[in-house]
Amino acid sequence: MALHSTAFCFSGVVSLPRNSVCFSQRTVRASAFSCPPLSSISRSNVQGKAFAGDALLDTKESSLVVCFGEMLIDFVPTTSGLSLAEAPAFKKAAGGAPANVAVGIARLGGSSAFIGKVGEDEFGYMLADILKENNVNSEGMRFDPGARTALAFVTLRSDGEREFMFYRNPSADMLLQEAELDFDLIRKAKIFHYGSISLITEPCKSAHIAAAKAAKDAGVVLSYDPNLRLPLWPSAKSAREGILSIWETADVIKISEEEISFLTEGEDPYDENVVRKLYHPNLKLLLVTEGPDGCRYYTKEFSGRVKGMKVDAVDTTGAGDAFVAGILSQLAVDLSLLQEEGKLRDALLFANACGALTVTERGAIPALPTREAVLNVMLKSVA
Repeated sequence: MALHSTAFCFSGVVSLPRNSVCFSQRTVRASAFSCPPLSSISRSNVQGKAFAGDALLDTKESSLVVCFGEMLIDFVPTTSGLSLAEAPAFKKAAGGAPANVAVGIARLGGSSAFIGKVGEDEFGYMLADILKENNVNSEGMRFDPGARTALAFVTLRSDGEREFMFYRNPSADMLLQEAELDFDLIRKAKIFHYGSISLITEPCKSAHIAAAKAAKDAGVVLSYDPNLRLPLWPSAKSAREGILSIWETADVIKISEEEISFLTEGEDPYDENVVRKLYHPNLKLLLVTEGPDGCRYYTKEFSGRVKGMKVDAVDTTGAGDAFVAGILSQLAVDLSLLQEEGKLRDALLFANACGALTVTERGAIPALPTREAVLNVMLKSVA
């Protein structure tokens, strides 16, 4: 399927805003963690496993996941290990964490919708087309005639990890207003998923809060991935306060090791007591992703770790979003995963495989896997 992924060569001065920001996202290696042992998986029981998503085609209307927030263009260097200035060319790819999750769910056979704002420009129309091509409901997408679609240049280190430089001055996603929200779409959702970037500036912050409240009041499950992008916030303090300001309304939260350290101001992300500090009384599931090492899960009744899948990383952009798409596609069909540890572990194995497959290609949305591809790689891993 064509996803408008194109190589661009820049040989002159790029006429873009000057107030851009850069930061490096580092990977913290996993250390010992006390949890129940991983149950063994055989080729036969993967083949015969009835994953929750197997019922997706029959439950599209009742398993809708609505994703709220930013959608933008990632420019990814065609050569890894170089700075942005040194990169000879860039591959254009659609991105933005909430949009990635929406496309990821649809690719896996699920039902998803995206709510957000892009510019009334060629990139905005391109992004809208990509949502449609991937069977994502775009009724809640809005176009701003006065602001451009956001851009992000992503540097890939030789190990596939990333550094970002954003162009938002302001970008259209920051200007979504409460009056532009499709509340009917929000209330129809089984799960409402969002990040924290939409909390940084008004009017999008108020729109975010209003959308989440409408979903909560309608009995929709709230899913939160903070997706920390520190340079987009005025300060580290404002980022911490902003992310935590909506913490206790979420039913499901996914965070990384780095985000635990940031939110707890430097505490050990592998200390179970530290992680439990982030578990609020109404939370149903807390997920901690550990890259290639898999993930940890916490509920009120049980906790543990599910191993990851080792692959050669080309580009880690979108891996966390693919993981979120994997687990939400399962939860939307069967919320009993939150109470049944065995079923949850199976769903997390699937989600880990989604993340692993995504890092083997460049770009976020172009790399998101189909359900068939995920099941195939799971079979190969236990062969």
